[in-house]
Amino acid sequence: MAVSVSCFPMGPIKANTYILTDASSGKTAVIDAGGCTPECKQALAGKDVQYILLTHGHFDHILGVAEFKALTGAEVCIHEADAACLTDEAVSLCSWEYPGRQTAVPADQLLKDGDVIELGETKLTVLHTPGHTKGGVCYVDYENRLLFSGDTLFCLTAGRTDFPGGDDMELMSSLIRLRNLDGDFKVYPGHNRATTLESERTRNRYMRRIGK
Repeated sequence: MAVSVSCFPMGPIKANTYILTDASSGKTAVIDAGGCTPECKQALAGKDVQYILLTHGHFDHILGVAEFKALTGAEVCIHEADAACLTDEAVSLCSWEYPGRQTAVPADQLLKDGDVIELGETKLTVLHTPGHTKGGVCYVDYENRLLFSGDTLFCLTAGRTDFPGGDDMELMSSLIRLRNLDGDFKVYPGHNRATTLESERTRNRYMRRIGK
């Protein structure tokens, strides 16, 4: 594989933070940022961190953004529909459980569906997959067959829709879009363990009930 992926569950409810590094160039992206532990900082030592890529704006995925930004100077990227989460802890839902824990950091780049993020020779395509939030996205590496699914798709389940901005129909449409990707992908979700898209097509109760 032309990339390496490391996972660090961090933050108050253990959201997965991923470190994705392009093998040829050493250029690196942090995908989601629930926290910033010493172990994660050590894993970034010597790496050329270009981006902090966020799958959505809920607090458990962004509480480490300010520290990662200060550490690396990387560009913070989030879909335009979730951008307010980075500067307003009421919108990110942080104030519901952890008021005062979030440090406001504005986005450097607002993403849209179809944007391509270049990381050395690695290319990540942005898929807008609303449902859990209005600005939820997945990042797809078609060449290396990797899918970073945030809180849209999990192993054997899918993201909840009962928070502000959640929408059942949008989530189902997003799951259909993921199901219809060509071939198999290694899926790295926002919580819990990795899976594969082919496994989720056959075993995930949400995907199985989607009509052909």
